[in-house]
Amino acid sequence: MKRLVAGLSAVTLTCAAWAQLPNLDGLLKGLGSLPKPTLQTSDNGLQDEATTVAGIKEALAIGTERAVKELSAVDGYFGNELVKILMPSSIQKVADVARKVGFQKQVDAFTLSMNRAAEAAAPMAASYFSQAIRNMTLQDVREIMAGGDTAATEFFRAKAGDDLYQALKPMVSQKIDEVGATRAYKEVIARYEKVPFMRGQSVDLDDYVTRKSLDGLFLMVGEEEKKIRSNPVARTTDLLRSVFGR
Repeated sequence: MKRLVAGLSAVTLTCAAWAQLPNLDGLLKGLGSLPKPTLQTSDNGLQDEATTVAGIKEALAIGTERAVKELSAVDGYFGNELVKILMPSSIQKVADVARKVGFQKQVDAFTLSMNRAAEAAAPMAASYFSQAIRNMTLQDVREIMAGGDTAATEFFRAKAGDDLYQALKPMVSQKIDEVGATRAYKEVIARYEKVPFMRGQSVDLDDYVTRKSLDGLFLMVGEEEKKIRSNPVARTTDLLRSVFGR
């Protein structure tokens, strides 16, 4: 009965997460009236702060929308070498030995299933990104504008990283079981331990996959931020062109 309730709860969370996949209108709703997307300046030539605030929030909304949608797709993690979740270093030796004794298939299944779990959990990030954007202060925006190419993404990680970890971990744990990561992991370890003089290693898969999922998520948000800052083609709205087109 407990497993049934847990399963229903997980399904509900997944549906809710997909419904909250970030989109520009949804993320910016409730942020207050946006200024007209024109570059306003004061007597000393500084950009109007209301425009800057709106531009940063819009950039984050667009960046997170693109990143979450990309990573949530099939092969969003597995097919992207920048974020693909590889075998944990603590059991890499296990995997190497398993491959050599004929268990390449099991090792590959383990790697694939970790990435599938990350892809399934990625939509959970949407509402946390949304909240972080809404809670941004003027001082936050000033620091982001004065920072480097991924200053907004670093702000995101500082503000929402811990909450995201706590939110994603249960979903990752469920998906790890569903897609067979635990089973594949146990098979690899079992085969390894049959080799003379070899001892199995242990790893907390839930923690490992959750942390790697977040690393990949923030990396892709950062890539989107860098595009908006440096590439005029990525500035797809008048407001972005106004704020970042200087």
